[in-house]
Amino acid sequence: MRAELASMALAQISNRYLLTQLIAKATRKLHRPNTRVQDTMNDAFKRFASSQPRAARRAAEVASSSERRAA
Repeated sequence: MRAELASMALAQISNRYLLTQLIAKATRKLHRPNTRVQDTMNDAFKRFASSQPRAARRAAEVASSSERRAA
């Protein structure tokens, strides 16, 4: 199951090394006591998999900032 989550997250972040580092940071920040670390890692993978790709997010930011300047 985690392999599926990892491949879905790799669709958003193509660099495996960067994905590993981001998952480790997210796991440390999201982890709650008395829960399994594996569950926290799976949650982090799900969050990365469902997030917008960086390029799309950047394009949306540029579009919204140009609309603000026009108004």
